[in-house]
Amino acid sequence: MSIAFDRSGMFVPLNKLKKSPRNARKTPHSEAHIEALAASIAAKGMLQNLVVEPETNADGEPTGFYFVTIGEGRRLAQMLRVKRKQIKKTEAIRCVLDIENDATEISLDENVTREAMHPADQFERFRELAENRGWGAEEIAARFGVTAHVVRQRLRLGAVSPKLMQVYREGSLSLDQLMAFAITEDHDRQVQVYENLSWNRDPSTIRRDLTKMNVAATDRRAIFVGADAYAEAGGTIIRDLFTEDRGGYFEDAALLDRLVIDKLEGIAAEVQAVEGWKWASVHIDFPHAHGMRRSYPHPVDLSANDDAAFGAAQEDYDRLSSEYEGYEELPDEVDRRFGEIEAEIERIDAKRHAYDADEIARGGVFVILNHDGTARIERGFIRAQDEAPISTDVEGATITEDGEIIGEGDGEDAEPQPDDEDAGDVGKPLSDLLIRDLTAHRTLGLRLALGEQPDMALVAVVHALAAQTFYRGGEASCLEIHLASASLASHADGIEDAPAAKALADRHAGWASDMPRNVADLWTFITGLDHASLMALIAHCAALTVNAVRIPWEQKPNARATAEKLASAVTLDMTAHWTPTVQSYLGRVTKAHILAAVREALGDEAAERIAGFKKPEMAQAAEQLLAGTGWLPSVLRTAPPASRDAKPEAEVFAQAAE
Repeated sequence: MSIAFDRSGMFVPLNKLKKSPRNARKTPHSEAHIEALAASIAAKGMLQNLVVEPETNADGEPTGFYFVTIGEGRRLAQMLRVKRKQIKKTEAIRCVLDIENDATEISLDENVTREAMHPADQFERFRELAENRGWGAEEIAARFGVTAHVVRQRLRLGAVSPKLMQVYREGSLSLDQLMAFAITEDHDRQVQVYENLSWNRDPSTIRRDLTKMNVAATDRRAIFVGADAYAEAGGTIIRDLFTEDRGGYFEDAALLDRLVIDKLEGIAAEVQAVEGWKWASVHIDFPHAHGMRRSYPHPVDLSANDDAAFGAAQEDYDRLSSEYEGYEELPDEVDRRFGEIEAEIERIDAKRHAYDADEIARGGVFVILNHDGTARIERGFIRAQDEAPISTDVEGATITEDGEIIGEGDGEDAEPQPDDEDAGDVGKPLSDLLIRDLTAHRTLGLRLALGEQPDMALVAVVHALAAQTFYRGGEASCLEIHLASASLASHADGIEDAPAAKALADRHAGWASDMPRNVADLWTFITGLDHASLMALIAHCAALTVNAVRIPWEQKPNARATAEKLASAVTLDMTAHWTPTVQSYLGRVTKAHILAAVREALGDEAAERIAGFKKPEMAQAAEQLLAGTGWLPSVLRTAPPASRDAKPEAEVFAQAAE
């Protein structure tokens, strides 16, 4: 009597096993699944026997081969191990012979009548392997045939609060939401955020709430300190293993701020020691309301040695440039030499501008954190108590810093009476009244003459503006043109730390460093400028006076209309200087405004996707949607230059006043 079903099993050489044509699974196993099975078998052996039936020929006689009815994936895994030379192709495989049941049915039964482990159980068991056996992600990955990153994800999910894990088991949390909670291992924080969630449980909202007390790795403070230095100081970086977190989140904001200050103080101490400033002060944000005057470096002559070294370096540069002019790619040695020469030229050229020794002895530097995560050193600030008194001798009198005239002279305007005259005293000064009379006529003549010489009028205007822009003290120009530059910091927080403000400050510093030390020499400097430089200087000075800020109680319809025309004339593009973020706009307007912005930039469908969100979530989502679209609120848009068909000016003024 033959045995139809052998539960004790038998061993069959691997090369005698074949895929059954009656296997219910027609969709091939994935490569990842076969990899996982191969790793599992290599680590733990075959945990389940294969179920097989003998192959027969046309006459019904056994061929010596067996069809795998159940366990085709494990057969393929063993074949993969053969390919990798881990086992031989004749490896004995434990099998169960079944010729009693229908092969198709039991193959189907094997895949249907089973229930996969709940993911929560899987996550927790992975965590137990790591904690109880001390296995790292790499070792666990090798034993289960998955990547170490997948293991780390499962370990992180296994570390979620048991309370939230139970909610996930019950189906009240999705896997995406559980992944969002796994960004931190702080169970109390996870539960707190979960309990405070509104109906909107979007994973991005969960991540935002969990990290709002932390500092993103893209923050300028994190960039400046660096992840390594922060970790060495005992800081923890939270990393999101399920999304692109761009470096994670620095958990301890207070520690990060302290490290920023410490590093800035080190830079400040070095600058002060090397350059000799009286004081150095460090700040994360620039202290704009410091109330100090600022000085800038002035042109100085190079020493004979530096002048000679500069000339020699320039000659070497010109010679090499001529010698290798036709080369598409420079030899390494020549390229290195070019770099050395350029560095030498820049080093010597930097010596052409310097601060006065008196300014360094009185002044100081601010060392602050730049918007891009670099240290920003601002030099030449003079405190009020360190200012040198201003005194100018004028015909025997002294003008104080406050403009008070002290010294000789009775200050009377009355002309001397004939009885008081001394016919022989030709050295006696003219009366104040007469001098006023004569200089009034001279002023009239100057007005007439200057009005007939536009080029010289331009020089005089530039001189008047530059004197007020770059110097302090009394009037230095006879033109009564008064320059005013309104501070923007009181209207928009942080505006003076913006890249555009930095660019404007750099341009101002460039001009300031070219100005003569004494305002008395300014006229000579201005008249010596070529036309292009003269126009550039007046443009800079004029630009500082622009004030297009709209204040509700100020009724300036004409000024507003002119500001719009000016923006059109200079083709102002605010997309280069401003983007719609939660802080800059979206968090400060109504939901209707947010939806209107998204609808205008991306269409109705995009707006409808966030229409049901609460205000904070809507603003966050809109910021991401609008990024890169170039959308601007109407108040920041620039109209094209007016054409011949433009509206009458009065109509434009009326619209601006609305």
